[in-house]
Amino acid sequence: MKHVLQAPLHAPEGGASTRLRRRLTLVALALATAACTTLPTAPLVRDEGGCHDWTARLDAAVAAAGVGDAEAEAVAGFPGLRVDRVAAALREPAAASETAFTAWLDRAAALDRAARAAEIANLPDSVFPLGLAADRAQAMARTDACRASVQRQLREPATAVTRGVAPGVVPVASSGVPPMAPPVASIASDATSRPATPATALQRTLLDRATVPERYSTASRALGLYPLLRWPFFAGVEGWQREQQADMARWASVPPPLLAMTPPSFAPVSGGEPGPQATPAPAPPPWPVAPDALGMPQPTPDEAQRLLAWHAPIFELEVRGAFDRFGVPQWAGTAADARPQVDTQRPVVYRRIAHMRLQGRWRLQLVYTVWFPERPPRSGLDLLAGALDGVIVRLTLGDDGQPVLMDTIHACGCYHMFFPAPALRARAGAPTNEEWMFAPAALPALSPSQRLVVRIASSSHYVNGVGTAPRQAVAGAAPGDTARYELQDEHALRSLPLPGATPAGRRSLYGPDGLVAGTERGERFLFWPMGIASAGAMRQWGHHATAFVGRRHFDDPDLLEQRFEGARAPGGPAPAP
Repeated sequence: MKHVLQAPLHAPEGGASTRLRRRLTLVALALATAACTTLPTAPLVRDEGGCHDWTARLDAAVAAAGVGDAEAEAVAGFPGLRVDRVAAALREPAAASETAFTAWLDRAAALDRAARAAEIANLPDSVFPLGLAADRAQAMARTDACRASVQRQLREPATAVTRGVAPGVVPVASSGVPPMAPPVASIASDATSRPATPATALQRTLLDRATVPERYSTASRALGLYPLLRWPFFAGVEGWQREQQADMARWASVPPPLLAMTPPSFAPVSGGEPGPQATPAPAPPPWPVAPDALGMPQPTPDEAQRLLAWHAPIFELEVRGAFDRFGVPQWAGTAADARPQVDTQRPVVYRRIAHMRLQGRWRLQLVYTVWFPERPPRSGLDLLAGALDGVIVRLTLGDDGQPVLMDTIHACGCYHMFFPAPALRARAGAPTNEEWMFAPAALPALSPSQRLVVRIASSSHYVNGVGTAPRQAVAGAAPGDTARYELQDEHALRSLPLPGATPAGRRSLYGPDGLVAGTERGERFLFWPMGIASAGAMRQWGHHATAFVGRRHFDDPDLLEQRFEGARAPGGPAPAP
């Protein structure tokens, strides 16, 4: 949430200097500890086929070029594996059996492969040849082979690891840079036939190290006197929530003129039948989605695409300028001095699959992101204005495959709002001294013949309402008030062409720190004591801290579990969402 300081804050007089010295000492210790944890860690797996040298060369080239991908965290000592918060939350069940560990390992390998694909694609031509890799295709093939070697070593029984028995490295063929988000596939074919066994020592070490840091700086909070400043910030949060709820009520009563941006499958019909210029609506996607060995719903690539298309919402936009139309992020200017901008001539909604726990089970989530060119200034000194503005809409699916909850943030992690369906209710005992849950409206019930409508305000791009619309529109209705958007994989933003560069010149929208360069806001100078780096700047998935007061991440696996439970009908059992 965004905050407005409402009153000046004065430091207490008695003992202030002593307390400040203590805080500075704690900050120095925290920084020293952080510095120690960033030292390189030697690989804990055997060096097969020169993989250690290759990984070190590649890491050095990526760091020198500044093209590191920060979506997932590398696991120290285990090259070729990365983890996100979901993987970190699955460490305990992964240690319970070989089958579960294999599924977990496949996820860690897939996260690394997607990141490496982006990093290698974004390396400058001048880097090659790199070691024995003459070009990007060979670099990716060698990286895949080394990752496969690590996976095999981690799947070996404890006796094989002790004796030093290791299979040879099997080369991985590649004709070029692979897709950004390849399907997860297990290398081991016999994992499901082996009985459950305790994790080996090497596996336990991997799982112990598979952690993701918080996106909050304890040092900044200590130096910025967070325990005191949190209270005026929290008052600002509550003030914004009241204003937002009032705006949503006004929109519900008298909505402004809106432009409806509809998904590709939104087919116009006439008289209930497909019109002459229409295409039939697609069939509903298969449901339920089969879970993997860790209990997570894992749609196939085709199932994922169909689910994301089926549930893609209609975005109704209040348009008062070009800044209210979403499109394709791209780099403008020159390759040496590129700046981010959005091409609104091509409306695109970016999609991804996610997972989160709710009522003790993993749920499938569908995520949609739209990018606006800017948040325009409302005055000469608007600390919230700046280049690019993204809005992220996430749908959590229930047992019937329908959305049971929608929550939204901006791409800075700001303005987190929850819209629960009637099957959910807020848990009792929520803390009252931090940003816990702002649920300004309920998610309307959806039938299979309807899809969600998300209404977005001009300039601020706040989500000001949610509704429903027929899955198919009537041909000829409201001409000029409807446009069509495309759906694209969000991973495409991890490697974009640079302006005026060679065909191979590319750069991620996100920097190695997970932030979008050039989207800094003036508010960062005011909000830094809350511990969030460059508050207000757009950022990559996995880097969205969504509370200034308290600690909360958009991808926390237990985010929903902690806040919601099944609603109970009078005298009846709680329904399963």
